Parts: sequence; structure tokens; C-alpha cells
Amino acid sequence: MKRFNSKQVTAFFRVIALVLPLLLSANTLVSASTEPKAPVAVSASAAVSATAAAPEEEKAGEVIMHHILNNNVFAFPPFGEVHLPKVVVGGFDISITKHVVMLWLVSAALLIVFSIVGGKYRGLSARQAPTGLSNAMEALIDFVRLDVAKANIGHGYEKHLPYLITVFMFILFCNLFGLIPYGATATGNINVTLTLAVFTFFVTQIAALKSHGLKGFLQHLTAGTHWALWIIIVPIEIIGLFTKPFALTVRLFANMTAGHIIILSLIFISFILKSYVVAGAVSVPFAIFIYLLELFVAFLQAFIFTMLSALFIGLGSAHEGHAEHEAGVAHH
Repeated sequence: MKRFNSKQVTAFFRVIALVLPLLLSANTLVSASTEPKAPVAVSASAAVSATAAAPEEEKAGEVIMHHILNNNVFAFPPFGEVHLPKVVVGGFDISITKHVVMLWLVSAALLIVFSIVGGKYRGLSARQAPTGLSNAMEALIDFVRLDVAKANIGHGYEKHLPYLITVFMFILFCNLFGLIPYGATATGNINVTLTLAVFTFFVTQIAALKSHGLKGFLQHLTAGTHWALWIIIVPIEIIGLFTKPFALTVRLFANMTAGHIIILSLIFISFILKSYVVAGAVSVPFAIFIYLLELFVAFLQAFIFTMLSALFIGLGSAHEGHAEHEAGVAHH
């Protein structure tokens, strides 16, 4: 019994010998933390380290905005990046940006495609039907001619058909080129969509002037109301002239930009959470789904812009009683 008690006492002192240094060190840290200067030193060191690490860390939002917004850098990770030249003429910045490059590529692609299609059509006889690329372009052009131009403009739609086909094909190719890896969506730039909308605005007003004349155009601004109401009606009609191109601008720009933001945000979820499960179950499948949806949206937005342009042209050049006349002809 005495032997057992002596062993217990020896073990007790050994434990005390091991624990006592730890207690003393813990007490030292607690007393040091109560000093006023220590937190300042720790926070200062933390701030310095955070400041040093901040430039090295790249946030998901910054990466997404860098991909969406227009800039002078064409990035090809992990192969590097190309810095586009900066050009300033007379105080105006006309630098070459990645969206400008994409506009050039789209224009070149349209010239090449329709040169090939035109060459094949010249080689066809009256009994031959186009195939391949020529057949696809014919289907798209026939769709714009019948379901967009003729359906919304009516009589005299042929003179507006070249513009509508050009706008449709240009927007479609811009949308599709933006889905290519390392590409950029030029129609996601509000300057591009605004320029297209301004073209539609001028085409619409010129068509209205040719159809009604200056007198009829000015009478249209009064909406056929009494002169006492002109002070209200005329400003509303003038504002209405500019809301149409504004709607075209924002609709195309917002839809093309939103799709890319959603795809990149879904991909970055897995990086933020640092989870392979999230990447395999959420990020990749949903990103692929949205990407396939963007292919549909590329055609849809080209159609909507062209259809609304044709609708505005038709409304601007339509005569009163024209619809009733056409209905009567169709009835007979």
C-alpha cells in the first residue's frame, strides 16, 4: 500500500512538472494581451500583411467584370495576354479594344460567309437547290424576309430588307462569337447596341418622312387631336420617338451581358467554396445549361432586335386606313 502511494505521489509531481510550464506561458500571454500597446502592434502587423496580400488576391467580381467590360487587354490564359494599342487623335480616345477586334472579326466572317454563299448561288441552275451553308443562310434570310420584314412592314418592305438582314446577321454573329472561348461579346457593349439602335431610329424617321411627307410627319406628332391638347401630346410623341431606340439599346445589351455574368458566377461558386462536390453537382452542370441557353438567346435577341426594328419602321410608314384596305382586298 505504501509502495502504491509512493508511485501515485511520484506520478503527481511529474504531471505538475509538465503542466506548470504551460500554465506559466499561458499566464504570460494573458498578461501581455492586457497591455495597451500589444493590440496596436498585432493589428498593425495584421494590417500590413493584409495590405501586402491584397494586391495578390483577385476577387471573383473583379475577374467577372474584367471579362465583361471592354478594355485594351485580350487575355488568353494560361498562354498570356495581348495588349492592344492605345490611339488618341485630337484629344479623342479611339483606341483599339477587344470589342473593336471582335467587330472586325465579325465583319470579316460575314464577308467571307456571304461571298462563299453568293459564289455557290451563281453556280446553281434553276433546277438545283442550295445545300449546306447556302441552305442555312437561305433559311435565315427567308425567315427575316417573310416573318419579320413582310409581316411587320407590309407593302414596300423590300426596300428595308437589306438593312434588316444585315442587322440580323451582324447581331447573330456577334452573339455567337462571344460564346467562343477567349472571345468577347461586342453586343454586350452598350455603345455597340446604341449605334445599332440609332441606325434603326434614322431608318424609321426617313421611312416616315418619305411615306407621309413633312406635313404628314408633323401631323403625326399631334396624333390628330385638338390644338388645345398639342402642348401635352407633342412632347409625349417626341419622347416616344426616342424611347424606342432606348428600348432596343438596353434590351440587347442587358440580355447579352446577363448571360455571361450568370455563367461566370456559377463557375466561381466552386472556387469560392473550394469544393469539388459543388463544382461537379452545381457549377459545371448549371454553367453548361446556361451556356446552351445562351446559344438560343443569341438567335432570339437577333430576332427580337430585327423584329422590333421592322415593327417601328412599319408603324412609322403606315397610312391610316391601309390595314382596312388590305383586309378588304384579302376578303374579296
